[in-house]
Amino acid sequence: MTQLWCNGQWLDASDFPVSPTDRGMILGLGLFETILAIDGVPIFAERHLARLQANCQRLGWHLDQPDLTAIMQQLIDRNELTTGRARIRLAISSGSGPVNDLALGANYLLWMTAVPAAVAPLTTTANLSPWAKNERSPLAGLKCASYAENIVALAHATRLGFEETIFLNTTGQLCETATANLFLVKNGGILTPHLNSGCLPGITRAVVIELARQLAIPCQECDLTPADLHAADEIFLTSSIRSLMGISQFEQRNLPPGVITGTLRDAWTLAIHQPGDG
Repeated sequence: MTQLWCNGQWLDASDFPVSPTDRGMILGLGLFETILAIDGVPIFAERHLARLQANCQRLGWHLDQPDLTAIMQQLIDRNELTTGRARIRLAISSGSGPVNDLALGANYLLWMTAVPAAVAPLTTTANLSPWAKNERSPLAGLKCASYAENIVALAHATRLGFEETIFLNTTGQLCETATANLFLVKNGGILTPHLNSGCLPGITRAVVIELARQLAIPCQECDLTPADLHAADEIFLTSSIRSLMGISQFEQRNLPPGVITGTLRDAWTLAIHQPGDG
């Protein structure tokens, strides 16, 4: 049976404790991280934990975190996921408390799960979402449990025959996809929405920007419009589980396999096997 770690205890999934008044469950007041593990090694775990800590600070949450890296390793071992790919999910739910109070309740939960993760395809399809991301939201840039708007938009895209959807923000600038960060390739360089767009400061996004600079591929974080999307030579998305995934079709436009996308994907694959990067 699958085991999970919660508040210092190892539990069967069927024994997971959650209060019916937990604000993470009823209000979406929670945070999470999704971490890829390959052959038992969590990838860029330190970066994920640093982002989680920064997000906790934004919400005013102060909690004594155990050695989560060591717990990830135990979790992988207990669930026999030392070979192949696995998805680790680390989450905090705020527990019970007043609606107008962000503080963690005495019964808040900090837990972690691990399940097998399939190899992601190299490409996907996407449309432009009819809904906008609010770059001025107090949740902008947080890896927050309040994820329903992304799921609604993704379901809408699926009904139209697409696998992903791309958000603009309220000013009409490109922001991100429902589940990933967004990159364009134009004239041999890469472009990605600035964090001011309201997009998530993705871990793989940051790694790809670093790799591009190491490879002398021009890289710019900037304001981008739908016109840039239509004019791009390549489009790809980034996420921790899928790494770099090319977009082979954007709405009615087909895009050829991306040379820059492939080069950066190969560099990412090398980077995750460097000592100290797990």
